[in-house]
Amino acid sequence: MSKIALITGANRGIGFALSQVYAKQGYEVIAVCRSSSEELEALADQVISGIDVTDDNAIATLHSILAATLGDRKIDVVMNNAGLFLNETLDDLNFESISTQFEVNAIAPLKVIHAVQEYLTAGSKIGNITSRMGSIEDNSSGAYYGYRASKAALNAISKSLAIDLKTKGISVAVLHPGFVQTRMVGFNGDISPDQAAQGLYDRMEALSIETTGGFWHSNGQALPW
Repeated sequence: MSKIALITGANRGIGFALSQVYAKQGYEVIAVCRSSSEELEALADQVISGIDVTDDNAIATLHSILAATLGDRKIDVVMNNAGLFLNETLDDLNFESISTQFEVNAIAPLKVIHAVQEYLTAGSKIGNITSRMGSIEDNSSGAYYGYRASKAALNAISKSLAIDLKTKGISVAVLHPGFVQTRMVGFNGDISPDQAAQGLYDRMEALSIETTGGFWHSNGQALPW
């Protein structure tokens, strides 16, 4: 029986590339997204669309669909990939956008894990896609208040998840994909989504309960908190 990978934000960019990598490796892919596409429908084993991961009703719908389709099967990998990148400067602050980034980047991944936790078992792995911009030590240029703070919050949440789930044999990786050529950054990146996805997959394959809670670049470099 195939292993199962659930990927959020799966319809484009890194999420779609992750879906491709996991499908190529023989995983059954459950693609979670707000809107689907012909390419995603052709690729994934199951597409659960219409899911805004910040919306409690949508998260409840996700749980219900999984309950109806998984039966007693378990999820082997969860990739919390859905994210939002905006910029604020001290001279041009938008507190609504800061709040929205917290909802999408930090709180939503926790909502997803809470919703799917009954389908995780010993050996299951969680990958939370963060950014090195969430590293406090690595911040040398300032600004990006909402994005930096929300990703730092995700890092803290991920560390707590790693501690709380360790006794159940469930491991957690905090992963920076790199500066990736996606719509989120106007396609101005250093690496392609395919390259990032392969690196993320490799980090998840290497993840173990002994290394749970680490913060890594997709190239394997350990990152400062």
